[in-house]
Amino acid sequence: SYFLVPLGSILVMQSIISEYGSGMGWTMYPPLSSSLMTLNTESVDWIIIGLALLGISSLLGSINFLGTSIFLGSVSGSRPNILYIWAIIFTAIMLLITLPILTGGLVMLLMDLHTNSEFYDSMYSGDSVLYQHLFWFFGHPEVYILILPGFGVISQTLSTYATRSVFGGQAMILAMGCISIL
Repeated sequence: SYFLVPLGSILVMQSIISEYGSGMGWTMYPPLSSSLMTLNTESVDWIIIGLALLGISSLLGSINFLGTSIFLGSVSGSRPNILYIWAIIFTAIMLLITLPILTGGLVMLLMDLHTNSEFYDSMYSGDSVLYQHLFWFFGHPEVYILILPGFGVISQTLSTYATRSVFGGQAMILAMGCISIL
């Protein structure tokens, strides 16, 4: 998973520095990313492929974290109260659920650009809001994907320097689980 990060990052940077840039904003909504609205569809291709590679890298990394934490016993037996491990587990589960949806939306966007499919073009019976729903199905949990490891790091750091276990550690694990379900 790590070796896909430089390649995906280079492709995203290539789209930024290419002639005219992509010019479609950070959400890549289809009216702005369609072939009629962009000056350079090649830069749109670079950013879509780069983001798809970065998503696949994150997906493989989350599978790696889940496998490591489950098979090395940090969940099932030896250290069940380490909050950082639980934060990484909940984050990996959220990534496993949301990243395929974003990747599917990006592939559909790429197909709209090159194969004359009409997933997002409302002039040809497509749904112009479909990409927004697919993007925000990933974008809303992304906030929690970013904050849960921070909760785990802060809790573990305070516990280590105070030389005491976190008060309400089981409740904190339950709270992180409830946050990830929402």
